[in-house]
Amino acid sequence: MDTPERQGSPVRMERMRELDLLRFAAALAVLLFHFTGFGGGGAWPDPSRDIFPLLGEVTRYGYLGVDLFFVISGFVILMSVWGRTAGEFGVSRIVRLMPAYWAAVLLGLVIYLATGLGKGKPGLVLPNLTMLQGGLGTGNVDAVFWTLWVELHFYVLIALLAAVGLTYRRCIMFMTAWLFLGLYADEGESKLLQVLVIPTWNAYFVAGMALFLIYRFGSTLLLWGFVGVSWLMALHWGAWRAGNVFTGVTDGAVAAVITGIFAIMALVAIRKLSWLSWRGLTVLGALTYPLYLTHSQIALPVLDWIYPGMNRWAALAVVMAASLLLAYVIHRLVERPAAAWLRDRLRAALARAREIDFPKPVPAPRPAAEPVEPSGELVGGPGPRVPS
Repeated sequence: MDTPERQGSPVRMERMRELDLLRFAAALAVLLFHFTGFGGGGAWPDPSRDIFPLLGEVTRYGYLGVDLFFVISGFVILMSVWGRTAGEFGVSRIVRLMPAYWAAVLLGLVIYLATGLGKGKPGLVLPNLTMLQGGLGTGNVDAVFWTLWVELHFYVLIALLAAVGLTYRRCIMFMTAWLFLGLYADEGESKLLQVLVIPTWNAYFVAGMALFLIYRFGSTLLLWGFVGVSWLMALHWGAWRAGNVFTGVTDGAVAAVITGIFAIMALVAIRKLSWLSWRGLTVLGALTYPLYLTHSQIALPVLDWIYPGMNRWAALAVVMAASLLLAYVIHRLVERPAAAWLRDRLRAALARAREIDFPKPVPAPRPAAEPVEPSGELVGGPGPRVPS
């Protein structure tokens, strides 16, 4: 029989502020990609890469911040689910994701109704509020929302693993099966498997999971093997995206950035970045999610109002400041109070479901005491024994 530790008993872990810093760096890279390195249409009247040609030579690779997000997600999600049931994990994800996301979707609606800019049409906003628009075949109110649908695939798979019972060995089997199913999905051109196991992204999540196991339980050749294989697969898909999705980037630079992502996460796993313990990093980590969700949308009315009347660099500074300020407002006024409200009610719903499925046994009634006469004889019982 498994010991509690092998069953996945929760272990209190200090907040990893190095991950807060890396999350913020990933969001900032995506922000700079959109504001200065994107070759398509955006918030500026011209492609941002044309407005900032020199800076854009570097920031055009900022889209790889998403790759870093996914490796961090594999690490953090496995850490957060360890010792929890599938229901508890689901509650934690809803509480973490939905308040800021709903605010971002409704922001798109407000901007569209007020200015006509963006994609926040009411007919698109309604399915987006579910976060399931990727499966419904409808568009995103903001382009960055596509990554949330990829994340949801990972969450469903992890919830299934938690439902079976999370152990070290089951994690190993899960990661092995996921990598091979991804390969089979491509080899067999199976649309269903491709949807289920996201073969173009699964290597990043598997790498993050393996790195967490290294962080918590120590290094083994097997775990580093998962990291190495995932890195090679990430290089393959990174090169594919460079040639088919993102233009104006080189395979060598993409490979260097992806390698850097894996290297810095390996340093996290072997605790070489634990010295990054400044408490302010927690604030940056808290701002990351709302900043990522809303920066492109808030840039639409801000730049429409101030540019080209304002110098491009000054306009860039203003729109970045506006993005950070909005992220802080959403975190303080939406995320924190809404998370507390949601958490209490979802936990109550989860507890109610447990009560219904596993009701507490009702104790059997105690037998009533038989009445006795004042003399101590049982009423209706045999009379006193008379000596013969």
